[in-house]
Amino acid sequence: MRLDGKNIVVTGGASGIGRATVLEMANLGAQVWCGDIDEAGGAAVAEEGGNSVNYVRLDVSDAAAIDGFASAVLAAAGQIDGVVNAAGWDRIEPFVNNTPEFMDRVIAINLMGPVRVTRAFLDGMIERGEGKIVNVASDAGRVGSTGETVYAGAKGGVIAFTKSLAREMARYKINVNCICPGPTDTPLFQGQPDKMRAALERAIPFRRVATPGEIANGIIFFASQRSTFITGQVMSISGGLTMVD
Repeated sequence: MRLDGKNIVVTGGASGIGRATVLEMANLGAQVWCGDIDEAGGAAVAEEGGNSVNYVRLDVSDAAAIDGFASAVLAAAGQIDGVVNAAGWDRIEPFVNNTPEFMDRVIAINLMGPVRVTRAFLDGMIERGEGKIVNVASDAGRVGSTGETVYAGAKGGVIAFTKSLAREMARYKINVNCICPGPTDTPLFQGQPDKMRAALERAIPFRRVATPGEIANGIIFFASQRSTFITGQVMSISGGLTMVD
């Protein structure tokens, strides 16, 4: 499953699932453009990835920043063959405690970020009649999650966005698919209370959480030529935690 000669954008590429995706795509021959607000983490992943990884600062909650990021990447790369929307953010707390500012930030990062980043790179794919869009949502968007109500709503929106865009882009031979991770060993998960982490591990049939690399494998499948006849699909990677249609 090679990605030789492909230019691929990965948002949220400085840590967690995004970082694992960036480095594995680079190993598979892609030229990867890592966008992240974390400059230190972005520089570190670019150094680890060598000449195959390029870091460009990106705040996915800022529409103007997304436009600037896309302009810089397209000027350097010439064209983009795939976009992976992996950036995300949340904080666990009851919905009734959510402030308007918190809700706006969750929606800006988790829903409008993928929408705007995708739009910024779509014209070139339409013109060439090919491309891969992979959105990273969450199983919270499929089945709900206590303490993550607005986040679940935003990720549910990403799932619906994926399916609708897939229908519109099929005529241009652009594949649009979605990965829904379950609990994964990322910095966000590590920041949860020990009791919560242990309860989630017990609830998963495999009795452990995913590694970022295991989620990256699904992303790379959708970004590769192995998925040319797959579009509008949602892949749950949760160790069996959410066995629903």
